[in-house]
Parts: sequence; structure tokens; C-alpha cells
Amino acid sequence: MPASALVTRPRPARRDVTAADPSHPFGEAALRARLGVERTVRTHAHWLVPLLVTVLAAVMRFTNLSFPDRLIFDETYYPKDAYSLLLSGYERRWDEDVDAAFARGEAQPLDEAAYVVHPPLGKWLIGLGMLAFGPDNGLGWRFSAAVAGTVSVLLVTLVAQRMFRSVALGALAGLLLAVEGHHLVMSRIGLLDIFLSVFVLAGFGALLLDRDHGRRLLARRLAAQVSAYDAGTRSADPLASGPWLGWRPWRIVAGALLGAACAVKLSGLAFMAVFGLLTVLWDMEARRTAGIRDWLRAGVVKDGLLAFVAVVGTGAAVWLASWTGWFRSEDGYYRQWHADNPPEGPLAALVPGPLRSLIHYHQESFRFHEGLTSPHEYGSSPWTWPFMGRPVSYYYEGGEPGENGCPADAAQACSAAITDIANPVIWWTGLIAVLVCVAVLLRHRDWRAGALLAAYVAGQVVWFRWPERTMFFFYTVAYEPFLILMIVLALSLLLRRGHRPGPRWGGVLVAAYLAAATAVSLFFLPVWLGEQIPYSWWSLRMWFHSWI
Repeated sequence: MPASALVTRPRPARRDVTAADPSHPFGEAALRARLGVERTVRTHAHWLVPLLVTVLAAVMRFTNLSFPDRLIFDETYYPKDAYSLLLSGYERRWDEDVDAAFARGEAQPLDEAAYVVHPPLGKWLIGLGMLAFGPDNGLGWRFSAAVAGTVSVLLVTLVAQRMFRSVALGALAGLLLAVEGHHLVMSRIGLLDIFLSVFVLAGFGALLLDRDHGRRLLARRLAAQVSAYDAGTRSADPLASGPWLGWRPWRIVAGALLGAACAVKLSGLAFMAVFGLLTVLWDMEARRTAGIRDWLRAGVVKDGLLAFVAVVGTGAAVWLASWTGWFRSEDGYYRQWHADNPPEGPLAALVPGPLRSLIHYHQESFRFHEGLTSPHEYGSSPWTWPFMGRPVSYYYEGGEPGENGCPADAAQACSAAITDIANPVIWWTGLIAVLVCVAVLLRHRDWRAGALLAAYVAGQVVWFRWPERTMFFFYTVAYEPFLILMIVLALSLLLRRGHRPGPRWGGVLVAAYLAAATAVSLFFLPVWLGEQIPYSWWSLRMWFHSWI
């Protein structure tokens, strides 16, 4: 049956019904409306508000960034690795106990290659800050992390605007992430996880743009095919499987960004896998909504294969490019492994020697990650992360009056701490928001709830696969922007017309929530920034023994 038979009035003979009749159910305008990609009117607020929120985030992340003027926690690894990369293109070993000398610019790496388990991109990014401001100060090895954290706030604001079609809700998401302490602390130290977080978020944002672009493309091409079919110039029924959508630029961009995430930490693979499946499911749902009968098979054949190449293929190319310094070297760890280990079998012989060495490198890296069971004072189980059971203390200096910088005339002992305590109001309501998103997905099949839950699964649930492995709470910063977006989705339900409490009282509740979250952030700010405060004030902020 031709598509035009769905129109109630008779079809004019031999003319382009789709173009001539705006009410045609398979006209481009009708398809765009059905697919939810009607044109959005942009105003100055769509850019001005995100920029203002980003300025606030930048002020919080860059102020006194060089403090403390020494390597803290795992900064003992990554800034030194970054410096080695700048010198040699690969990581080199260091003498024991050189952190203080390194911070003064008085230490150099040994000539021996170091075995490291994380890919090099995050350390190259740390190295960019060291090139700009020097390797002998905290500003140099923390600058790039602060940039990544600030960009994350801008991205989450823009992503929320697009997902919720609201400047106000976008600003809410940005403000919550800007003042949240877990994200703030991770943006102010030279570790890798903030780079993983920003690349994952940017990749998700690119897939959102691709989702809209693909639906507009589907509406235009399907309408053209239906028009040709109605006019008798096309014999194949376009509603059988729909058109090919071809290569989509935003999907390729997303693949590159997710590949960059994997080039920072291998845990980015979980996000690449989940998001790759998610974008194909979006395409299947779009074909079904448009009225294509065989939408499942078409989604696999016409969308899935190209999506796999675009996301995984582009991502693999970016990941491989991040190892350029190692490939160009002769002395990188395992760089010459292939010379002493001939290929086994004809297929292995087709793989270039240096690439075989890199594959072996990663096989050993995966074994290391799976077998990492050494106890750590601040290690924690993924089961405790949603409740913030064991935050990480990165820095602590305390003493009696006259000691460790405490003024001699102080009335009591002093403390200066940088502790990875998340804002309790935001973090604990985030757990409630996860449950709300599950309910919204099951009841309303809201694609936004499904997408955010998918990111949560990739960042949180995947770690349950290694119950014995040593893990840390700060891993959660990789998915924290999505937790913020789930909170905003839950709060947006309060603003719906026709639902209690309604837009007016709902707006009051949302404003009260933002005010409470901001007030709690101000309360915890000293233990996020390392400010010196009386010991009793520090104790007041350690609500549980596991936070100490």
C-alpha cells in the first residue's frame, strides 16, 4: 500500500503529494514533529547563561591553584610521567623520594623506561600545563586539570539545555556541578580522572547532536522517498526499511572523543561500549517512530554497522595516535618486545612488530588492573560510592599553635585539609535521582532517563566486575556530570504543568534546593581548598569516622 493511502482525502494524480500537502503524515514537517526535532529558537541567553556559569566555575578552580606547593597523593606519579613524556616521548623511572626535589625543579628521571598501566593522553595534557607554567610548581601540573573541570561545567550546562530544552534547567545543572566539592577537588589536582570525565561528557554531547542531526536527516530523506513513491517515480516501498543515513559527522566526533577518554584511562572503554549501543538504539527508535516497519533490522544494517565503524574505528585511531611518542621511541617499556617474541601463526605475522608490542603492553596492563588487590588506607568498594562511604584525603597539615603554619597566637590547634568529600545534599539526592530516573524510564519510556542511566551503569556498575580490586571513590567523577543531569531531570518533574506541585511551587522548591546545595558547599569549601581553619571547625565537617 502506498504511503499516501494513509491520507484521508483523495490523492491528486501524479503530483508531489508530500511537498504539496502539509498534512501528509510522511511529509518532512510532520516527520520532524513526530521525531521531536522541530526547529528551536535560540536567544542570547542560550550562550550568555552558560558562559556566566563557566566563569564562576573557573574562579573556583583556578584561585590559588598552586597550593599546596608539593605533590599530593597520586600526583607523585602523573606529573613526573608527564615530564618524562615531554623529555622522551615515553615514561621513565625516577629515584625514590624525589617528590620534594621535583617540586623545586631539581630532579630528573632515570634513563630506564617505567612500566605504567594508564595510556599517555592524560599525562600529555598535564604536560601542556607544565610547558606553559613550568614543571616546578603546582600551577604547572594542575593547570590542565582546572581547564578540564571548567570545560566540564560549560558542557554540562549546554547538554542540559539540549536535553531539557530549557536555559534555566541548563543553568541549574551547571551551577550544581560548579559548586560541587568532589568535582571541584578533582579539578584542582594533577590526576587523570577529570580528563576522563570531560572526554566522556563531550562524547555524550556529540552523540546528542548526532541524535538530532540523524532524525532531521531521516525526516528529510524519508519524506523525499515517500514523495517519489507517491508520484510513481520510485518502485520500492520506502516504509519497508527507510533510507540510508550515511556517515554522520557528529558521530565521528563522538568516536574521537570517546577514543580520547580511552587514551586517558582504559575504563573509558565501558563508556564507549555503552554509548555506542545507545546511539544505535536511538536510531532504531527513530525509525520505529517515523513509521518504518522493519525498523529493527534496518537499525542494525543501515545504522549499526556504520555506527560501529564511526565510534569504535575513530576511537581506536585516536587511542593509537596517543601512543605516537612511544612508537617514535626505541626505549619505551615493551617497545622492543616483538624483537624477542616472533609472531605465532600467519595472522599474527600480518601485524607490524611495534603494534604487537603495544598489544602485549595492554595485555599486561589488563592483568595488572584485574590483579590490583594491594590494600590502601583510602580504598573503597563501589557499593559505598553512592553513599560516599570513604572519600579520599589528599592533603592534611595540622598542629598546635605555632606548628605547621598555625599562628602562635591561635586559640586552638589548626587544620588544613584537601578532602574529596562530595556535597552531601547533591551526592545523596543523586542516589534518589537515580531511582526516579528508573521509574521515569519504566513508566514513560523517557529516552533522557535511559541515556543518563546508561552513563551511570558505565561509570558505576561496571566496577562491580572486580570485587577484590583496589578502587577509590574518586573514580566516580567520570560519571558525576550525569548524576547532576539526573538530579535536574528529577527536579524538572516538579515544574510540569498539570502536575503537583505545579510550576510556581515547583520553582520555589527547585530554588530552595539550589540554595541549600550552595550553602552546604560554602560550609565545606575550606576542606576542599586546603584553607587553614581551627581544628574544631575541621572536626565539624567530618560527619563520619570514615571521612577522616
